[in-house]
Amino acid sequence: MNVQIDTILTLTFTLFAVIDIVGSVPLLISLKEKLGGIREFRATAISGGLMILFLFAGESFLNLLGVDVRSFAVAGSIVIFILGLEMILGIEFFKSEGDAKSGTVVPIAFPLIAGSGTLTTIISLRANNDEVPILIAIVLNLVIVYTVLKSLNLIEKLLGKAGLLAVRKFFGVVLLAIAVKIFSSNVGELIK
Repeated sequence: MNVQIDTILTLTFTLFAVIDIVGSVPLLISLKEKLGGIREFRATAISGGLMILFLFAGESFLNLLGVDVRSFAVAGSIVIFILGLEMILGIEFFKSEGDAKSGTVVPIAFPLIAGSGTLTTIISLRANNDEVPILIAIVLNLVIVYTVLKSLNLIEKLLGKAGLLAVRKFFGVVLLAIAVKIFSSNVGELIK
């Protein structure tokens, strides 16, 4: 099978923009402090497993649960919206259990890395592309995600407390905007 490099690059950049791991750095640092650590490999593996599951069986899986893609996207957008509010207002909605295991799965692996936006994007990409280039794009993004998760301490040192606070507030607004966009583009069809 001849896999075109330009297709893989396009798919990789599309997923990179939707996952937005770089934009999530301030939230990830704050979650790392709150949880007492992040299990980087586990978060990457679980989010990768979700992405691959949705690549091969996404719509069927949601249909089995009686949930359509739009409902799934709206639910994910609400979680992302709440995370954005946390970042901007400094109010804690997701109570910390001080357990890096549980925090690694929710909210880090899902919905931050493999959120409704990412999973619905994968389902959408599947409609127009073969599985292999999408799978390669997912793996390349997982390498980036793992690298960023492993580098959080370095990133925190480079930004400093004031820089981190400013970036955190800015990306909180970005998360709110992403949540509103996902919500508004999907909720209309649910109300009809």
